[in-house]
Amino acid sequence: MTSPIPVLTIDGPSGAGKGTVSRMVASRLGWHYLDSGALYRAVGVAASWANLDLSDSAALVRCAFDTTVTFREQAGAEMRVIVNGVDATDELRLETTGAVASAIAAIPEVRSALKERQRAFRVAPGLVADGRDMGTVIFPDAPYKVFLTASAEERAERRYKQLKDKGVSVTIDGLLREILARDARDAQRTVAPLRPAEDAVLIDTTGLAIDAVVQRVLALVPTPVA
Repeated sequence: MTSPIPVLTIDGPSGAGKGTVSRMVASRLGWHYLDSGALYRAVGVAASWANLDLSDSAALVRCAFDTTVTFREQAGAEMRVIVNGVDATDELRLETTGAVASAIAAIPEVRSALKERQRAFRVAPGLVADGRDMGTVIFPDAPYKVFLTASAEERAERRYKQLKDKGVSVTIDGLLREILARDARDAQRTVAPLRPAEDAVLIDTTGLAIDAVVQRVLALVPTPVA
C-alpha cells in the first residue's frame, strides 16, 4: 500500500512567523510550500479590483471560484503571487488586504470553494502548509503539525519593522490594534476558527530567533525526508 504524501502544517496567528519559518523549512526539506493565506488575500484583491461589496457573500463566492492564482518561485528572492495574470505580490502584503482576507475567510462558502484548491498542493515529495486551519481542517491527517504563537506586542513589533523596511508609514499602536482585532475575529468565526490541532506541537516564538524556530520544527520530521 502506498504511503500518503507527507504534510507538515504550520498554523498560527498573524505575525507569529509562519510564513518565514514555513518557507525555510520547505527549502531545507526540499518539499513544496503552500501559503494558504495568500489564496484568501488573492481573492480579497480580486474582489477589490472588481469593486465587490464585502457584504455580498454570493458575489465573493463566485470570485473565489473564478480567481486564478499561481505562485512563481524565484531563486533567492521573494515568491511572487500572480492573481488573474497580474503580479499582486506587493498588494497582497498590505494590512488593508489582510483585513479584507480575514473578513472573506469568515464566509463558509468561500472556505469551501478554496478547500480543494489547497489540498491539490499535496504532491510528492511532501508539502509544508502554512495558515490558520491547515492542521484542523485542510490536512487533518497530516503526520506533522505545528502551531506557532507569540505575544501580540512582539507580533506588532515584527510587522512594524517589515513595513518600515518597505517604506510603509505605520504605527506600532495601530498595528497592535489590528492584530488584536484580527485575532479575535479569527478565533470567534463559526467555521474553522483559529485554534491548534489537538495533536499539534505548540511553539511560542516570542524572543526566539527564526533559525531556532526552524530547527525546532525540522526536529519533528524524521530523517530521511526524501
